[in-house]
Amino acid sequence: MELAHSLLFNEEAYNQLGEFQKAEFIFEWLQFLEKLLPMTSRADIRENQKKLVEQLTSLLNNSPGPPTRRLLAKNLAVLYSTGDTFSVYQTIDKCNELIRSKDDSPSYLPTKLAAVVCLGYLYKKLGRILGNSFTDTVGNVLKAMKNAESQGRYEIMLSLQNILNGLGAAAIPCHRDIYKAARSCLTDRSMAVRCAAAKCLLELQNEALFMWTTDLDSVVTLCFKSFEGSNYDVRLAVSKLLGTLLARALTSKQITASTKHNFRRISLEDAMELLGTGFLRGSCGFLRASGDMLKGTSSVSRDVRVGVTQAYVVFVSTLGAQWLERNFSAFLSHTLDLVSQSHPKAVQSPMDAIGCRCCVSFILRATVGGLLGEKAQIAAAKEICQAIWKLKKVVDAAISDGNLETKINTTDLTASQHVLVCALQELGSLIHGLGTTAAPLLQDSSTGVLEAVISVILHPSISVRLTAAWCLRCIAVALPSYVSLLLDRCIERLSALKSCPEAVTGYSFAVAALLGAVKHCPLGIPHGKGKVIMTVAEDLLCSASQNSRISLQRMQAGWLLIGALMTLGPAVVQHHLPRILLLWKCIFPSSPKDLETEKTRGDAFTWQVTLEGRAGALCAVKSFVSHCAGLLTDEVVQRLLPPLPSAVDLLTQLSSLYKSYGNSLKTPSTVYRQKLYELLAVLPPKAYEGDFSSVLKELVTDLTVADSQIDASAFLLPSLCHENDLLLLGPLLQETDHRFIEEQLLLGNSIAGGSLEYDPYSIYEKFAKGDSVPKPLPPALSVISAASRLFGVMFSHITESHRLQVLEQLLNSIKQTKGSRQQIVHLHVVSAFSTSLKHLANCRGSLGSEEVRRSALMLVMGALESNNPLLRCAAAECLARLAQVVSDSAFTAGLAQVSFDKLKSARDVVSRTGHSLALGCLYRYLGGISSTQHLNACVGILYTLSQDSTSPDVQAWALHSLSLIVDLAGPLYHVHVEPTLSLVLLLLLSVPPAHTEVHQSLGRCLNTLITTLGPELQGSSTAVSALRTSCLLGCAVMQDNPDCLVQAQAISCLQQLHMFAPRHVNLSNLVSCLCMNLCSSYLLLRRAVVACLRQLVQREAAEVSEYAVALVKESKEDFTPDVNIREIGLEGALLGLLDKELDPRLCQDIKETLNHMLTSMAVEKLSFWLKLCKDVLAASADFNTVASIDATQEEETAKGDDVSVLTSDSDDRFHPFRNPRWSTRVFAAECVCKIISQCENAGSAHFDITLAQERKQRDSRDDFLVLHLADLVRMAFMAATDHSDQLRLSGLQMLQIIVRKFATVPEPEFPGHVILEQYQANVGAALRPAFAPETPPDVTAKACQVCSAWIASGVVSDLNDLRRVHQLLVSSLLKVQAGKEAQNEQYNESTSTMEVLAVLKAWAEVYIVAVEKQKNQSDTYKHSLKIVNSSEESYRDVTFAASGLLDLVQTDLGTLSKLWLAALQDFALLNLPPEYASQLPAEGGTFYTAETIENARPHYYNSWALILYATALWLTSTGFIVVDPDEGVTNLSRPVTPTTMCQDSSTRPLVKSPEDVNTDRFHLILGVSVEFLCSPRSDAAMENIIACLHALQALFDVPWPRSKIGGDQELGVELLNVLHRLILTRESPDIQLAALEVVRLILFAAQEHVKEKRRSAEVDDGAAEKETLPEFGEGKDTGGLVPGKSLVFATLELCVCILVRQLPQLNPKLTCSPAVPPGKRLLLSEDGSRLVAAALVILSDVPAICSPEGSVSVLPTILYLIIGVLKETAVKLQDGQLPLTVAASLQALKGLLSSPMARAEKSQNAWTDLLRSALVAVLDCWDQVDGLLQELDEVSLLTAITVFVMSTSPEVTTVECLQKRCIEKFKTTLDSKDPLVQCKCYQLLHSIFQHPNKTVSYPYIHSLAPSIVGKLQETEKAKPENAAELQVIQEGIKVVTALTAAAEEQHRAHLVACFLPILISFLLDENALVSATISAKNLHEFALQTLMQIGPQYSSVFKKLMASSPTMKARLESAVKGNQESIKVKTTKHAKNPGKSSSIQLKTNFL
Repeated sequence: MELAHSLLFNEEAYNQLGEFQKAEFIFEWLQFLEKLLPMTSRADIRENQKKLVEQLTSLLNNSPGPPTRRLLAKNLAVLYSTGDTFSVYQTIDKCNELIRSKDDSPSYLPTKLAAVVCLGYLYKKLGRILGNSFTDTVGNVLKAMKNAESQGRYEIMLSLQNILNGLGAAAIPCHRDIYKAARSCLTDRSMAVRCAAAKCLLELQNEALFMWTTDLDSVVTLCFKSFEGSNYDVRLAVSKLLGTLLARALTSKQITASTKHNFRRISLEDAMELLGTGFLRGSCGFLRASGDMLKGTSSVSRDVRVGVTQAYVVFVSTLGAQWLERNFSAFLSHTLDLVSQSHPKAVQSPMDAIGCRCCVSFILRATVGGLLGEKAQIAAAKEICQAIWKLKKVVDAAISDGNLETKINTTDLTASQHVLVCALQELGSLIHGLGTTAAPLLQDSSTGVLEAVISVILHPSISVRLTAAWCLRCIAVALPSYVSLLLDRCIERLSALKSCPEAVTGYSFAVAALLGAVKHCPLGIPHGKGKVIMTVAEDLLCSASQNSRISLQRMQAGWLLIGALMTLGPAVVQHHLPRILLLWKCIFPSSPKDLETEKTRGDAFTWQVTLEGRAGALCAVKSFVSHCAGLLTDEVVQRLLPPLPSAVDLLTQLSSLYKSYGNSLKTPSTVYRQKLYELLAVLPPKAYEGDFSSVLKELVTDLTVADSQIDASAFLLPSLCHENDLLLLGPLLQETDHRFIEEQLLLGNSIAGGSLEYDPYSIYEKFAKGDSVPKPLPPALSVISAASRLFGVMFSHITESHRLQVLEQLLNSIKQTKGSRQQIVHLHVVSAFSTSLKHLANCRGSLGSEEVRRSALMLVMGALESNNPLLRCAAAECLARLAQVVSDSAFTAGLAQVSFDKLKSARDVVSRTGHSLALGCLYRYLGGISSTQHLNACVGILYTLSQDSTSPDVQAWALHSLSLIVDLAGPLYHVHVEPTLSLVLLLLLSVPPAHTEVHQSLGRCLNTLITTLGPELQGSSTAVSALRTSCLLGCAVMQDNPDCLVQAQAISCLQQLHMFAPRHVNLSNLVSCLCMNLCSSYLLLRRAVVACLRQLVQREAAEVSEYAVALVKESKEDFTPDVNIREIGLEGALLGLLDKELDPRLCQDIKETLNHMLTSMAVEKLSFWLKLCKDVLAASADFNTVASIDATQEEETAKGDDVSVLTSDSDDRFHPFRNPRWSTRVFAAECVCKIISQCENAGSAHFDITLAQERKQRDSRDDFLVLHLADLVRMAFMAATDHSDQLRLSGLQMLQIIVRKFATVPEPEFPGHVILEQYQANVGAALRPAFAPETPPDVTAKACQVCSAWIASGVVSDLNDLRRVHQLLVSSLLKVQAGKEAQNEQYNESTSTMEVLAVLKAWAEVYIVAVEKQKNQSDTYKHSLKIVNSSEESYRDVTFAASGLLDLVQTDLGTLSKLWLAALQDFALLNLPPEYASQLPAEGGTFYTAETIENARPHYYNSWALILYATALWLTSTGFIVVDPDEGVTNLSRPVTPTTMCQDSSTRPLVKSPEDVNTDRFHLILGVSVEFLCSPRSDAAMENIIACLHALQALFDVPWPRSKIGGDQELGVELLNVLHRLILTRESPDIQLAALEVVRLILFAAQEHVKEKRRSAEVDDGAAEKETLPEFGEGKDTGGLVPGKSLVFATLELCVCILVRQLPQLNPKLTCSPAVPPGKRLLLSEDGSRLVAAALVILSDVPAICSPEGSVSVLPTILYLIIGVLKETAVKLQDGQLPLTVAASLQALKGLLSSPMARAEKSQNAWTDLLRSALVAVLDCWDQVDGLLQELDEVSLLTAITVFVMSTSPEVTTVECLQKRCIEKFKTTLDSKDPLVQCKCYQLLHSIFQHPNKTVSYPYIHSLAPSIVGKLQETEKAKPENAAELQVIQEGIKVVTALTAAAEEQHRAHLVACFLPILISFLLDENALVSATISAKNLHEFALQTLMQIGPQYSSVFKKLMASSPTMKARLESAVKGNQESIKVKTTKHAKNPGKSSSIQLKTNFL
């Protein structure tokens, strides 16, 4: 195929190809040419033009297929438009010649058609350049049309459309001729021709004025005619023509002079009247009211009515939303008038009425719901309300107000019913869509929406009452705050008007509908409502028999209410279950005898009432089983069963009753049957085993009843067919935008669809679609579907012999019926049997013996050859299920053989389609095809069938079946891939476009082939690339197909290709194709587009986005979809689409696509994304709210005056989103939150304004989030103050995120302030509305979180500013204090729990932050006092802020603490295991009620942790000093101290001692914490765990709780074990550090306890009996520690766990293993180091809680670990700092060595031995690592030795061998080359030399002093080069100075004599001082200073020396004189800045 890629046609390559490949080659070349021509230079084209034209025209004679001829024509047109146009006339003549040709043979037809297509494209592209040649051409084409067949007529129409398009007004001379031709085609028998004619006329009306002036009426009539017998595509095309024409006629201003005299301007009324005529009278026209119309025999055909309905929608959409807003009232009255009594014919039969109502609803939904923004929708709702009021007046006039008992029957009442139904449905849908934004509408008393709806509840028509109830349900779902209010109102009216039948049914419908709405309202209704409703229902049922006139209504109403009550779920129902079960028991006779007596007694009316009542009871129990599965215990099931046999008995008696009492019982008995079947289907079959045979008998009768005339296939079968097979049945069964009305056409003429009045019980059930009215089918049909479902369940549970009997019976009944009835029976039987096979497959049951199989097979095979295609599909699926259930390969092969034989012999379409599909389905549930023989046979037969061009149906079914086989064969199919692909391509290139069903099947084949090839498509071998080219070629052909569903297939094929071989799919072409179809009128095409986009953007979001924008910029004229990609990019276009789309699946895909794009691009295109979201959010904001926020940011508006221009100009361009829906705005708000989190991952510059501004200056393309903060706050404000509650929640969430993320960003222009501070007014304004009394609790709860986040963030330091937000929290607290009495009656009690806990949690967060701030500041204050005193004032401000925040909380702390404790107590109760349920308080807790316990739980889980922490902080702040129990209760309506809860007043002790109160509180906090930490759920938030650990830290921070835990060792051990487990299961360092801190405090508590015991023992026993003191601490006298009981053991376990995790080398088991290389040291992470350090601190404290013997047993472990850490982490760092772990281990070592146990007499010897071993271990570290010495830090080890020398008793280190080794180490280190090491060594020796015990210090002095002095003497010659060397010398001088001081008197003089010359040698004279280096100068000063100090101390030696050496004396004097002044200055400086040495000493001072 590569050879086809050239400008000229490669004839050589072409001639070498086979016949079939030639067509492919031509298409490939034409495709390449199409891309090449626009990019080739004009000169090159002119050079080759002659040859090219020749080649292209010669191809005309080549019989090109449809796609080829279109490409050929396009190329010719482009060639002439870019090259010369000399020879164009010759080409046109040639085409005309071909068309005139007399050759009518089929082989010549493609050439003729190609010529027609060429003409169309030439004129389209070249237009008026072609001068007057068009009249001949058009004449010629029209002449050809007269005897053309359908393909010819189709192509001619499309060609004429192109000609008209190209010529524009120039074609006026031909308009009439074309018009005449198109008219005849518009009613052509071929649907494709009708579509083409409609397109041609649509093009024609652009210029042909007469179409919408003089000839308007006839065009409209013609369109109506065209609708008759049309299919979906025709209705779409013609309705578009009709709608556009009328809109054009209505709005057109251009009237030429010639047409002026006979032009009549058409008014809106006229236009709608024209459409109305078609709707009401169909295509018989309004010009001649024919006789049959007057006689009333004719009914409008449904397809005309549906077509006209679509035309209405097109008409309004063309005129646009603003037009609709202006003319809504006229439009509404006209549409409603279509179903009013003024046109009685339209609504004469119930079926017609339902159909018409459905159409009117669709018109209103598609226009009002689809076009209008929210404000306009509210206005529309008001109009609809007015309409309802008007009709209500009619009702009122008819029913005299004074006496509701009497009714006047008037025609007016029934007249208004359909209008009211439509109006109420639209009102309900509108409000449902508006959600909470509809609140203003309902609050507007002048409109009176609720009054209007409630007033029609009393309408005499049941359908109106039901629709009014449904409308209330919509209002309730949209505005949950109205549910309780409406329920109360309806229940109250129901009780008041019990004696009026309309009121009883109307209000019970309303209550039932409202109860059904509750599950859609997360906030629920008060629990008590259930009780009220139950009482009303019981009352109605009990009083039903009192008044026969309304007994029927009361009976129905009572059970309806009980059924609806069940939807509230188990929590409500369980309280009423006994009463319900009693009612259920009573409604049925208790024995067969009673039933007999009933039969003898009753009359028709009593039976009607009885059957209604029992049907209601069955329905209520079914509702119970469906909604309260949790209550279905064995006991309850046992109580449900007794009435069942009686119910079944009655079922068997129904037919005899019907015979006795006639027609009046027909409907009640059918309904009773249906309800019983439905109930049995949901009960476990075991429950009614005894009744199987009698029920089955009835089922069989119902399924085969011969008088059923209704063809129910359209809704019985689709659910039983496989969804893939339904595609065969055309668009009617597929999802389209018009599904709502198109459904009518599926059903037979006897039925138009479902309606609420057929089954009032469906009003409370969950609907399939959110806002569309439920449409239960008539009982006669519902009973069939219920029967087939129940048959399915029962068949799988009966015995084999019974099955055989049933199947025989069914087969016989099919045989006995004839004609259409037989088909209907067959259909029922197949659907029932198919359901049973499904059940059998699900429960893995077997079908039974050979005989049963044979009967089953006969049943299915008969259906495979049915005339009804749906039945054939269902039968094929049934066959697949049969093969699955039997699962025997021989049986399956037999089935296949039957179909093979049939297909070989049969010639009729029906059997060929049925059996070919059967072959495809057969292996569907058997895990695929595994036999190659079967596969080859199938493929052979299906190849043949798919090429049968005489029957497109056979082709379509065979190809579909082939696609199923490709799928099922998987890898086995590889051998057939190439021939199949060739076949698919051949057919794609040759099947006429009119046969769309064939093309769709071809598309499915291609798709499965691509899937089968899979990733192999990436290969580079020639075979693979040929396959790939073929696939791409196939996709290209399908993309060009005019049918939208084929285009959708093409897109999904390309999507698959892109997944498997992304490099080979041309992304820019694919994206342009997707953008073109983004707003297609076909739902399935839009779905395919978005699904493809979703996949593309996961990989290449940026490229996709760029291609989309580039495409729009390039193609200026072609591209006119409804989306504005040029301005707002693909992302904006998708957002716009999301706003218009109603299909939930499509919306979900769009959201996912946008999320992927956002994730990958939001950071790079930050401004763009934020602007998009802002546009969406701002589009709806009222101008004044935006203005109010603008006022706070004048600097924003000061940027330029052009802002005013923007706001005043109402041009759409500035507002890409006109009135987006609230759901779109919510999505935009969520996007902003995602953008913030994306930026957080992207880098810190997004949250640092200084950095952001710097980088922005460097590169202006960079963009950072912090620069958009104003926009973010503005968006959050707009969202948080919207009418929509969901949007408010999203806005508050956004605000919270903004506050959290930006709280710490400083404001560079005002140091000490943060950037958010300027927005405090906005934050306050956004929060305030959320605390208004009418706000829903979930919004208030969210706002509380934002308040606490804002106060806690510390953004605002001025208390007065904080008070605004603080005041909001205070007001909430007052509400909480008001208690349960003041609870909101609107919502469920659990919502007040949510609100209360949110308030308490918010206060807790504020209190925690206040306490932490104060703590931090007191720390910094202490620290700052140490450093400097000058910053007093600034410090005072800061502390004021912190303590001020604490003061804010302090005022309410008394109240808060009690509420917090109460909440914790509630939480503790709720956490009790189920077995303690009986101990829970009967009336519930403080903040939850017993009934709503389950709903309250999640709210407690959300907030307990912070409340726990705050309570712990409060208790520690009071130090557990108990306040007077009554204090602070005064302003609380109930005392809620947990100590007083849950106890009866009689048992309550009068007053608890403070100790008891404290103990209770202590155990409450500890209990809650331990319960949680024992087993935190895997999803437990980190914050909760950390808060819990912080609470424990706070608790043990004060003495009293420490004394409790210290004194109770078991408690301590348990807590340590819990913490140990937490550390093992949670990796987070924060959690582990917090846990270690708690461990430290527990250990500290134990230490205090032991100390206290020892002290008190000493005090008690006196000092005399010291010897006999008992040992305190663990280990007692033996030193043994018991695991599980020992605190020490638990602590060690925990510390070892931490240490070994961070340093596995410490584990002795590991170190022996080869896995750990010895000696390689690792630097730990910062967190790791902190953990190790914390563990070491704990370790060093352990001996303090042991007895001396105990300490001996733990000491080796502790020493091993401490020295191990030292050894493993002592690594040199660059700056000479010690690693944190080393510092910690040295600190721990020092703590351990100085432990009193080392000196206690019982343990001293053992300690001494162990410590010596430890010192040896430290010394050994050194020797082990000779090879690795450079890594090891000598300083750390030296320090460790020094710690040993200084901190232990002398006998440990003065053993000669040890001492020697230590001195040795110091010696080697003194000689180190590294000045830092030397320096440190001097410092350590300095401290050893000063050791008070001479036995320790003297050996060191003797060994090391000489070398130190020697080193200093050497320095005389080599002066220090740098600061480090200088410091070494200074340290040396200090050491010698110290030595001098420590020396004995007799040696001192000698030492000073050595020392002074050295010092003097460092001095410089005046001249040298000037030129000396800084180091030398500093040394000079230091030496001089030291001399000044030493001189006076040892004056005698000093004088002697000076006298003996005059040179020295001279040197000293000159230095002193010459430097007198500078010395003064320098010394003062030196005092202030004590140099580096001291700071180092600070950090490493472990001694």
